[in-house]
Amino acid sequence: MGAGLTHRDHGGGIDAAVARYGGQRADWLDLSTGINPVPYPVGDIPPEAWTALPDSAAMEALLAAARQFWGVPRKVAILAAPGASSLIARLPQTLGGPSSCMIQPHGYNEWVAAFGHYGWTITQHDLLRSVEIWVHPNNPDGVCAPGVPMDDPDSSPAAPRIIYDESFCDTVPRESHIALTCNRRVFIVKSFGKFWGLAGLRLGFLIGDPAVLGDVAEALGPWPVPGPAIAIGTRALSDPDWAKATRVRLVHDAARLDAIVPRYHGAVLGTSLFRLYTYRSQTLRDALFKHLARHRILTRVFPYSTTWMRIGLPAPHQWGRVAAAMAAFEP
Repeated sequence: MGAGLTHRDHGGGIDAAVARYGGQRADWLDLSTGINPVPYPVGDIPPEAWTALPDSAAMEALLAAARQFWGVPRKVAILAAPGASSLIARLPQTLGGPSSCMIQPHGYNEWVAAFGHYGWTITQHDLLRSVEIWVHPNNPDGVCAPGVPMDDPDSSPAAPRIIYDESFCDTVPRESHIALTCNRRVFIVKSFGKFWGLAGLRLGFLIGDPAVLGDVAEALGPWPVPGPAIAIGTRALSDPDWAKATRVRLVHDAARLDAIVPRYHGAVLGTSLFRLYTYRSQTLRDALFKHLARHRILTRVFPYSTTWMRIGLPAPHQWGRVAAAMAAFEP
């Protein structure tokens, strides 16, 4: 962990699991994240992507592919960045704060960390905010956020800017609020790593008002996205057939996971990239978590819930291992 970066609760953390439950890192299967376990096939990367600074033509090709893939309105700007998290970290400085910010509870905690770090007041009150943030669909419960009117609300000086974090929305593109960015107070953050299964690529996008995106671009500096990420991102975003087939597979695999997880739980929530199981008691939830850890399978529990467990999808060759561990659980 870098100097000055406080601990935040996230998925992952195999090293900590090894320290607590034993084994070697290679023994563990990480199901604590919501990353597609069948990543986009990156193919060959042009040598110049590694050896030269990215040129403007390559970046324009990436943005054109992203604009086409997501159907970004013509007059709305789109910006590429080294991961959605880098955008989250910079937005508090470019939205006119510090002021008040309403952030959906029980969502991706980097939003609270970023706005809190820059002195914004985090509120849950609709009437006391200049910015509101929705994770859409939410992580971890998969709930989709409401849209806002398409018209420009300039007539109301108090109207907030609204940010939708659509890091998991590529599983359900029909739910996207991209069209709402015609309202220049609406912004969309997109993560590339989740749906395409390439979290290590560090690629994200911001969509919205050109003036605000210009400020964010200045904060990111020149060449924010490395050449290999530009090349792979352009290729993937130009491949809608892979995306369509992947959505079908993810729905099938999510149902497959639901069928093998022990049936001692209540509601099943989440998205097709991760499932959220609500157990009847913390004792039962913790027992399953520890049982899976003894089988070197890492899942995720949350500091704000005593009954939730989130489980991601295993890779194709790991289904047998997961099914055997689940079947061996005795509460």
